Amino acid sequence: MSPANEPRLSKAERTAQAREKAREIREAQLKKDKRNKLLIGWGIVVAVVAILAVIALVFTQNIVNNAPIADQGPTPANANVHGGVTLLKGTDVTKVAAGTVSLASLPSAPATAPATVTAPGAEAEAGKPVKVVAYIDFICPICKNFETTYSQQLTQLRNDGKITLEYRPFGFLDASSSTNYSSRAANAAACVANTSPDKYSALVDLLYAQQPAEGSPGISDNDLKKLATQAGSANIDSCIDNKTYRPFIKVVTQEAKNIGISGTPTVFVDGQQWDNKTDFMTVLNAAIAAKK
Repeated sequence: MSPANEPRLSKAERTAQAREKAREIREAQLKKDKRNKLLIGWGIVVAVVAILAVIALVFTQNIVNNAPIADQGPTPANANVHGGVTLLKGTDVTKVAAGTVSLASLPSAPATAPATVTAPGAEAEAGKPVKVVAYIDFICPICKNFETTYSQQLTQLRNDGKITLEYRPFGFLDASSSTNYSSRAANAAACVANTSPDKYSALVDLLYAQQPAEGSPGISDNDLKKLATQAGSANIDSCIDNKTYRPFIKVVTQEAKNIGISGTPTVFVDGQQWDNKTDFMTVLNAAIAAKK
């Protein structure tokens, strides 16, 4: 109720007052809408910049990961020229001096694929444990299945001195990743073989435990570094950043293709290729029994 002494507004004055109030409300709403549009506009700008940054990072990483690799380079210590690191009892590996490899030194592939594949250095040796030589790819799901199925038994046989187990990781499935993950993972394994050979087996286990899907970019280089650290390896950051053993992986990959390796895992027992059909332990135990 208005005070008694306050003059009563005329109809025209009340109408004018209502219009002014409506104008103030409209102006306030317009300012709010303008402010919201600015916020939305800046939000879109920030989102676009973030997306462009991600695209640029992916593009840059793809350029780095797919950069040309030299046709020759160093081999890591504790790995042979065929790409293999041989596991003995416990965490021991066969000691091998570092060297060099080159594509030019490889024998040419035969004109026709051989009926029987012969892997260099995989043949049986009299008086020595049975040799198991496995060509593997760290993005290969069948390789992971082989490890899951047989690793415990293979480890026991190694510790019993009945076998040696040589892994030959190579870049067979690089095309199944947009970042050449197979070769990058094999390079990481080579780095660990060179720096901390007693942690090599642990890294192989981790690479399979965290295996990326075929067709995916795979694990980043930074995460490969973390896996090496998790395995207990000394720092291999510069080895991964510099792609130190990518030429080595390139050469052993080509050698594997030249001798007729056409899939992974391809496993040899004292030089004889496993057919991937017969139970592997049946084949291996027969070879062990023949050594007695």
